[in-house]
Amino acid sequence: MTVKKASAVWKGGIKDGEGTISTETGVLKDAPYGFKSRFENGKGTNPEELIGAAHAGCFSMALSLMLGNEGLTAEKIETHAEVTLDKVGEGFEITASHLNVVAKIPGTDQAKFMQIANKAKEGCPVSKLLKAKITMDARLET
Repeated sequence: MTVKKASAVWKGGIKDGEGTISTETGVLKDAPYGFKSRFENGKGTNPEELIGAAHAGCFSMALSLMLGNEGLTAEKIETHAEVTLDKVGEGFEITASHLNVVAKIPGTDQAKFMQIANKAKEGCPVSKLLKAKITMDARLET
């Protein structure tokens, strides 16, 4: 079993407060986040962009693994994730994560690429964690 750790510290009210997010590896150390960075395009990070980064990274690794299982190796996999936060009832929910993938993979075609990419989308551990609708656009570069 692998366990990875992260932490958040929040001080103050929801709109006037501020927080920091850190990861055990130190890649994020006291990275600021707050209401403005989450809802108003203010400076700092926010949970949704961090989930997007995690989903994009996880998917890219899953795709690489599944390509390798088919005897293929990507020259490049570039994945962007768009995580949607919607007002639902009295609160908010992450309702979707859309993956936009462009890959260069010698020796395959679009149909085979889509088959493997869809398998990676379903099999990625972060995809399995999210209950949101997960969609994807994927294009093979030639």
